[in-house]
Amino acid sequence: MSPVEEKTRYSEEELKEFEEIIQKKLGDTRTELNYIREALSKRNDPGTDSTSSSNKSLEDGADTSERENLSQLAARLQKYATQLENALIRIKNGTYGICVDTGKLIPKERLRVVPHTQQTIEAKLRKQS
Repeated sequence: MSPVEEKTRYSEEELKEFEEIIQKKLGDTRTELNYIREALSKRNDPGTDSTSSSNKSLEDGADTSERENLSQLAARLQKYATQLENALIRIKNGTYGICVDTGKLIPKERLRVVPHTQQTIEAKLRKQS
């Protein structure tokens, strides 16, 4: 590759590194998601708790709020897991690391931090303004 030529794709070795990063993040995300789902299912089970009625309404309100927070977190984690899975597909089909807006290679540093991204930081900032 001449110094003037701009790299347009990552090598197999580089893609393997990104795949490992994504697989680890995906595993961690799925573990956390399963934990939250278990917590939510336990919260929905009233069990045999016989709390006095005056405290019950306060606890019900707190439980509802916590259930909503856990549900929102689960939804965000599910979306993130899907984005990571899509990144793995892009690795397989050879489009990983290429900005969807500019067609340029996304810097490795950005992909290591945000491995599911499909944009260079410049393209993302342009879209936001």
